[in-house]
Amino acid sequence: MSEKVREMFSEISPKYDMMNDILSFGIHRLWRRRVVKLLQLNKKSEVIDLASGTGDLAFAMQQVAGKVIGTDFCEDMLVVARRKAKERNIDIEFKQADAMDLPFRDNQFDAATISFGIRNVDNVSKCLSEMARVVSPGGKVIVLEFGQPKGVISLFYKFYSKYIMPTLGRIFAGAGAAYTYLPETAAKFPCGDAFLQLMKDTQQYSEYKSYPLNSGIAFIYVGIVGEGRNA
Repeated sequence: MSEKVREMFSEISPKYDMMNDILSFGIHRLWRRRVVKLLQLNKKSEVIDLASGTGDLAFAMQQVAGKVIGTDFCEDMLVVARRKAKERNIDIEFKQADAMDLPFRDNQFDAATISFGIRNVDNVSKCLSEMARVVSPGGKVIVLEFGQPKGVISLFYKFYSKYIMPTLGRIFAGAGAAYTYLPETAAKFPCGDAFLQLMKDTQQYSEYKSYPLNSGIAFIYVGIVGEGRNA
């Protein structure tokens, strides 16, 4: 990921949580709960969360998993996550790491997740392959990412993304440019069947399925790591 993107996330890290709630009207929390439900974790499960940011998905998974490790390429985001963990007395390790070159062994985890971060990596296929590498065969890789809604809602969404989000970002976070960049990347990123094709092309997954959220504003993608994925 570019240093420019890292600096952008560093800039917005102090108000990242607040902006997520404002811009999504809190719906992002419901989407993350859906991810946790689809994972079907238990107290023996070990999970890695990529692009963990300030840790919201990691905290949600920790309630039902045995061990959760959160990683992100932006240390300033993780500073916020660690502070939140300390305040909540939650034992989660947050570690700076490259999503395309994870410092973990093969088959180390039962599941891997990434929420609203995969569109920012330089090589999506490599990230998907790395996630599969560190997950045991039969385990799940789940991606939560924005999509491009269709129909009437798309008109409102495009207007909201192009004009309202940057304005709110400028007012509440002093970062209008960041909240112009974020919806622009979402608008260009493959979604639905196009993203499932990326998962298929890695040849690391035996199954893959997508779940559209709120008319396609976002998608959850679930991949099952194949038995012969390292072949």
